[in-house]
Amino acid sequence: MDQLFPRYVALIPAAGVGARMAADGPKQYMALGGKPMLRHTIDAFLSSELIDHVYVVVSPDDGQIDAIVPAAGVTVLRCGGASRLESVHNALRQLGELLAPNDWVLVHDAARPGLNAALIEKLITTIGGDAVGGLLALPVVDTVKRAGSTVSTLSRDDLWLAQTPQMFRYRLLCDALAAATDASVITDDASAVEALGFSPKLVEGHPRNLKVTLPADIRIAEMYLAAP
Repeated sequence: MDQLFPRYVALIPAAGVGARMAADGPKQYMALGGKPMLRHTIDAFLSSELIDHVYVVVSPDDGQIDAIVPAAGVTVLRCGGASRLESVHNALRQLGELLAPNDWVLVHDAARPGLNAALIEKLITTIGGDAVGGLLALPVVDTVKRAGSTVSTLSRDDLWLAQTPQMFRYRLLCDALAAATDASVITDDASAVEALGFSPKLVEGHPRNLKVTLPADIRIAEMYLAAP
């Protein structure tokens, strides 16, 4: 596929069940501030002029997605797997005829509804033409303890908490996920890229981009969503 400039597409894996949330259904469909969490996430990418298209990955039997996606700008891929890694890899295979090797794919957790156009722009402009890619992350500011038979304090120097989007070239991301064999070890896209010997760039994100994992996170997310 010949093109002068690479495109930027968003890929949102949303096939999880959210077991730790202890909700009646998948957490991505829980209401936050009057609309489903996943719709907040989708709208963040639609608000960015830098994003060419949004792809949402759901399980083949998902019966809720059609009611929340907008009429334009979003394509639903019903190829979600048993793990996040499998869902993303399945989606990338489906997009093989639509994306060029150097197109950028921004993989973003469905349960991070606090993303906004400013963070997307910061990630894209900071990564620029980097040969590898990178991700939003937050430097660790709290004292870190290791629990065990004895408790010890770890140095927080150079420690970061990974967020999403995680942005990599289409071909590199395909190769990294194809080489990943253990979903318990490859916990995000960046770790798959790192396993190939590459070093993704860390771009400082924002606390508003937290991942809604536990019930207590809902109120925090709604606080950020209500803010400008």
